[in-house]
Amino acid sequence: MTAKLRMSGVFFLMMLFFATQVMGATSLPDFRKIVREHSSAVVKIIVAQNPSQNGRQRPQQDQIPEELRRFFEFRGAPPSERQRMGMGSGFIISEDGYILTNNHVVDGVDSVLVRMSDLREFDAEVVGTDPRSDLALLRIDAADLPMLKLAEKDDLEVGEWVLAIGSPFGLDYSVSAGIVSAKGRSLPTEKNENYVPFIQTDVAINPGNSGGPLFNLDGEVVGVNSQIFTRSGGSIGLSFAIPSSVASNVVEQLKQRGRVTRGWLGVTIQDVDKKLAESFGLTRAGGALIADISTDGPASKAGLRSGDIIVKFDGKTIPSSADLPHVVGLIAPGSMVEVELMRDRQLQTIKVEVGGLESDDSYTLSAGDTSNERGGRLGVEVESLSSESSEHFGVSGGVVVRSVESGSTAAESGIQVGDIITLIDTQPIQSVAGFERAVDELKDGSSVPLRLIRQGSSLFIGLTLPE
Repeated sequence: MTAKLRMSGVFFLMMLFFATQVMGATSLPDFRKIVREHSSAVVKIIVAQNPSQNGRQRPQQDQIPEELRRFFEFRGAPPSERQRMGMGSGFIISEDGYILTNNHVVDGVDSVLVRMSDLREFDAEVVGTDPRSDLALLRIDAADLPMLKLAEKDDLEVGEWVLAIGSPFGLDYSVSAGIVSAKGRSLPTEKNENYVPFIQTDVAINPGNSGGPLFNLDGEVVGVNSQIFTRSGGSIGLSFAIPSSVASNVVEQLKQRGRVTRGWLGVTIQDVDKKLAESFGLTRAGGALIADISTDGPASKAGLRSGDIIVKFDGKTIPSSADLPHVVGLIAPGSMVEVELMRDRQLQTIKVEVGGLESDDSYTLSAGDTSNERGGRLGVEVESLSSESSEHFGVSGGVVVRSVESGSTAAESGIQVGDIITLIDTQPIQSVAGFERAVDELKDGSSVPLRLIRQGSSLFIGLTLPE
């Protein structure tokens, strides 16, 4: 009896194991159809750059140890005269030969060759590039090509399965899968520009995947693989793709004009932390605080002010300052949109005509020498701003912080030596005397915003006085 029970138990466990395996297998996505139907539209991009362009030459043969020379042997031209080669991925987006890839794949190269899955090769023309989004549009002379569709809806969700096809390390048409780890990731460029709300995934993306498609389970392209975060040179599960909404906008403009123009407000913005939110009368942190504003920019013309907190733009909620450029950048210049903002502790709505993107200058601090005065309640020593510095920073007044007492209200609020204070609460600061009056009028225990210029950039901090 015992043996029979034991056998029955073993049989039951085996059946449970197999049932679990079957259920698990049926719950996992099957990518085979996507690969079968869409991989032919994914291409390998091979680029070449003349040696005079790349600035780097291979070592001479007599400088290489004998046992390593075989790795540096070339036929034909000497190593220093050979072209520098590179590669990436891309995908066809129209039957008449338009191909989308990354800007960094084709940036500065002399020739672009497109190789298809059937081994056909075409010389490609660079129609246009957009470094800010890291996208480039190519075209080859061919017709009736397989093509991929960019997803029209931006409804990708965190946790959703996605698939990448590309040529990592030159291994053609490699397929890897994973899930969406996060959306709206802000990855500022070297110029501190932030116009792409990147999709973060754990898909295995490696060098050579750049410019390849990221698919959803419907076979739509939801992103263009662009970059990875790595300490080893290979995938560690942190890859980033440009959303299809951004790609579609860029493609349309590059097709029509060969260049991209983005929406522009002409403001410098910063995040709103808990202390700043309290000082501005917000119930919780959020929005984009306007720290500075261009005199002739669209925001200034519409009546926006330094100190306004943008909480909605064109009907879209702005959770943080990093989200505002993502929204504004996709709006066509000349469009009239509504901006919901917090001003003087009240919500207001203002209409703004969005302008085109321009570059802003940055400045360094320059202050004059005058007599010292002291704002005793804050524990900060200030002096008047020189006329030269006032003109340089485009302000009509202000005071320069010359010392901050350790443990004081100013120190705890984050005020630093060299800061130029231009506003306390709603009071513009024109002089040392005006600064003293504004400080004296502050109530014990109150929390107010303080605007300053630090190293050429404007920002707000929350100033809280002790009880």
